[in-house]
Amino acid sequence: MINFKNLTFQNIKQKLQVRKPWDEVIIFVLNILISIPTFIIAHQNLIELNWPLNIDRILLFIFILVAIQFLLRLLRTIIIVCIIIYLLILFYGTISGNYGFESIYEDYDSMIYTMSDNPHPQDIIISKLLPFPNKSEILQAIQYKNPKVRNFAVMAVNKNFKDIKGYSEYRTIIQCFAVFREINSRWNYVSDPKDGDYIATATESLNYLSGDCDDHSILMAACVRAIGGTPRLIHTKGHIYPEILIGNRNDLETVNFLIKNKLFEKESDGEQLHYHIDERGQIWLNLDYTAKYPGGPFMSEEILGALTLN
Repeated sequence: MINFKNLTFQNIKQKLQVRKPWDEVIIFVLNILISIPTFIIAHQNLIELNWPLNIDRILLFIFILVAIQFLLRLLRTIIIVCIIIYLLILFYGTISGNYGFESIYEDYDSMIYTMSDNPHPQDIIISKLLPFPNKSEILQAIQYKNPKVRNFAVMAVNKNFKDIKGYSEYRTIIQCFAVFREINSRWNYVSDPKDGDYIATATESLNYLSGDCDDHSILMAACVRAIGGTPRLIHTKGHIYPEILIGNRNDLETVNFLIKNKLFEKESDGEQLHYHIDERGQIWLNLDYTAKYPGGPFMSEEILGALTLN
């Protein structure tokens, strides 16, 4: 009886075992398929050392690749079972709406984007900035505690992106993007008088959703601040535009995914996100009236001043 059991086990083992050299090929392919999602998870949860050329992340990926290769070699006799289990897990994740095949591709795409050079990243050094023009008047105009401003922002939140689930950590940012969509889809540019700047308050701009760049920036900053976001205004030569604080590079990966796959798919299709990095390494995303999606192209690159609403 014991011999029969051993014989049966050996027969099953032989049937599951892949002949050389195909076993090495399958192990290599399976290693890549497992290493990529494993690396993405490790990348998102481990502290970045910010070594030049992302060497810390390259070494991390090599370590994961070698470790999984070693493990798969130990399991080479049941390699087919490993493949089936791996595919079943991803298939179940795909049909159940959890982590699946599409999620791996989307996470990998977002990770590669944030690890590569952005087309217009700029480190903003506060000590080199000029005094912000009309600072006191602009701060007074950003009436984020005014009920009309708050009610408009809440209306925008209830109108846009209410069905987005599973991103509780980024709820405030998603709601701020809802405000962005509502304002930018309805904004009508109207110039100031020729003899000087006219700075409209946030509540004044709500009447017609019209004005110039500083009026738009004031309204956007007020609405974002009214629902818990952190905005700031950027002053360039002849232009002012708003930005929103996103966080670190890991947050940028998630926000990049949300914009491109959940919130502004058509507007951002094939486009890049444009952002600035402040002196503390925090990332700020462009919300200019000229942008069709959060992080749209900058209208002007030369930064003269920054006004942050803490």
